[in-house]
Amino acid sequence: MAQTNFAVNDPLAVKLWAKKLFVEAIQQCWFSRFIDRTGDNVIQQLDDASKSAGDTINYGLRMQLVGPGVQGDGVLEGQEEALTTYADKILIDQLRHAVNVGGRMTQQRVPFELREEGRLGLQDWWANRLDTSFFNHLCGNTVQTNTAFTGNNSPIAPSNIVLPSGVASESALASTNTFNINMIDYAVELAYTMNPLVRPIRIDGEEKYVAFLHPFQVTDLRVSTTTGQWLDIQKAAATGGEVSDNPIYTGALGEYNGCILHKAYRVTPAIASGAYISNTYRAVFAGAQSCALAFGRGDSKEVFTWDEELFDYKNMLGIAAGSIFGIKKAVFNSQDFATLVLSTYAAPHANSTLETPSEYGVGTV
Repeated sequence: MAQTNFAVNDPLAVKLWAKKLFVEAIQQCWFSRFIDRTGDNVIQQLDDASKSAGDTINYGLRMQLVGPGVQGDGVLEGQEEALTTYADKILIDQLRHAVNVGGRMTQQRVPFELREEGRLGLQDWWANRLDTSFFNHLCGNTVQTNTAFTGNNSPIAPSNIVLPSGVASESALASTNTFNINMIDYAVELAYTMNPLVRPIRIDGEEKYVAFLHPFQVTDLRVSTTTGQWLDIQKAAATGGEVSDNPIYTGALGEYNGCILHKAYRVTPAIASGAYISNTYRAVFAGAQSCALAFGRGDSKEVFTWDEELFDYKNMLGIAAGSIFGIKKAVFNSQDFATLVLSTYAAPHANSTLETPSEYGVGTV
């Protein structure tokens, strides 16, 4: 009886596996809910390089006009205002990884499909690498100099740093300077008054900001018993029935002062003299277009390269997945465009284990 079968390296099978790999990797990527092409979310996807040759995308910012204008029959000629614009750029490069699933006898000895396990392993690897790259940029993790862990672009130190009241610098953070809800108030105030202001993202017609907190900072926030802190805010939210089915709310800790709070373990420590500061972390406060994501020609959120190769007289199988892409925090005129870091003291609590630098890609391959 005839039977349809797609063998290893069949052109159709390879294409199907490539699509399945990246669709599932993007879904698994923690930042997937914050990516869009419109510029109304935290991460804007730029498609310029996916349609033409080149390894650099230049994009600009036009500042708001501030001139007074002319009233009545006043002469407008000669009173015009010049446009003020700034530029930023993102680089794209190829990143690949591969798995050798062993020879036929190795595959014979185990009760599971090694080719499928290889695909799942690459899927996990890509999701983790994308998330790591996003946080390294948003946190300004300049300790990480290997661009394989930073979306093929070097991180830039943060220009907008919010510190607890009375603290002059990140290196001066002490055990009393833990995260509390006041940090969100400080960030929202700055976001609405700095120039250019941090534009909120839009969710169901409402303007919102997003904040990403390290788990240690979340614990500091939760255990605070001060009136007006986290416990009271959550009681108020529960009473008022504040809820949304927008994906940005999925897994959120809650909302305060128009800011949706998320717990994110890849938030990186504060930095001084080129090294991490012990027991500190940089929560990220973000608005629209905080970060850019770009793909090369032939690649996209929906397409990855997928190759399978047989070695040793077709006895051993290797599979590889790659993409030409770039990730970068938006910076105009030497200032972070829509990102603030909220730096606080944050030490491990009872039965907690401090994350190793490998969480941010440092010292790993």
